[in-house]
Amino acid sequence: MDSIIHLEKIIKKYYIGTENELEVLHGIDLDVEEGEFTSIVGESGSGKSTLMNIIGILDRPTEGNYELLGIDIGSLSDDACAAIRGRQIGFVFQTYNLIPRMSARENVEVPLLYAGMPPAQRKERAEFLLELVGMKDRMDHSPDELSGGQKQRVAIARAMANDPAIILADEPTGALDSATSRMIMDIFHRLHTEQGKTILLITHSQNLAEETPRILTLMDGRITGERRGAHAG
Repeated sequence: MDSIIHLEKIIKKYYIGTENELEVLHGIDLDVEEGEFTSIVGESGSGKSTLMNIIGILDRPTEGNYELLGIDIGSLSDDACAAIRGRQIGFVFQTYNLIPRMSARENVEVPLLYAGMPPAQRKERAEFLLELVGMKDRMDHSPDELSGGQKQRVAIARAMANDPAIILADEPTGALDSATSRMIMDIFHRLHTEQGKTILLITHSQNLAEETPRILTLMDGRITGERRGAHAG
């Protein structure tokens, strides 16, 4: 099977050419195949966020090659990168990033609006996704009327809006209690098994990582190990 994500010798440096030059990623090689549920686990400062930003096309590597769905990302313009990011990658962040003045349904509709989907179809798609994550009865509520777990479920529905090739989840349960975290992880498992989604989970939690079939350990900007999750379904 072809890799959906292919990273080759990825290096990321900051403050290039100054005395403070800092290399955060030191030659990362990574292949993720379609339909995989993979976690990248590492402590704070290991380079997880930097790596996620590169995979999510939010940042560019200093050196190395990145191909997403067979497309050489390094050869693309910023506008072309933004188009691929919006269409092929769904983001779930620890901080939810919902728009306060919009209802849950309107938040889910935002990516569809940018994609040019007509209003009636946007509404139907958003309602379907909110039902998928158990939020149909709260779709008209604004974010400040929702709990943390409910906000994160809306954020997952929004990440699924354009039926992306990949879901990138960056510490998605970091702000949630254990029971709510369990609910969020169950949703990811369902998206993986029932929808066949390729999911990349970035986490510092070994317990969460153990639920994924494939675990990559990131330490000091290098992938130092790969193993199978002990509690993978």
